[in-house]
Amino acid sequence: MVEIEISYDGNLRCSAKHGLSGATIETDAPIDNHGLGEAFSPTDLCAGSLGVCMLTILGIVAKKYEVDVGNVKGRVIKEMSSDLPRRIAKITVEIEVPLPDDHPKRELIEKEAMSCPVHFSLHPDIKKEVSWNWIN
Repeated sequence: MVEIEISYDGNLRCSAKHGLSGATIETDAPIDNHGLGEAFSPTDLCAGSLGVCMLTILGIVAKKYEVDVGNVKGRVIKEMSSDLPRRIAKITVEIEVPLPDDHPKRELIEKEAMSCPVHFSLHPDIKKEVSWNWIN
């Protein structure tokens, strides 16, 4: 169990404090929903969580099988619905792995990363597109 302390700080901004580490994050409503867009919005965090969760699982698998994945990078694109209720409609995740595309652990790494807990926690109506770019 993890406890997160949350607070509404006014002007459509909130903060969250991670109970175990004390790390904090701030959120701001997006520009297209009455905010200033000066920080991650809650839906930005949700979408970004999919990408970083996948990279975390990738790292766990790489460590387990002693694969030096180097500096894996990625990009997450969040698209909101155009109809109501307002919601995340699509999340695109692009992952760039600095290893050859014929690496013997490629299939395992991709499969395990696709099974990250955030992926399974998101509503099935959210379209999730993932692309892998193995570059070496």
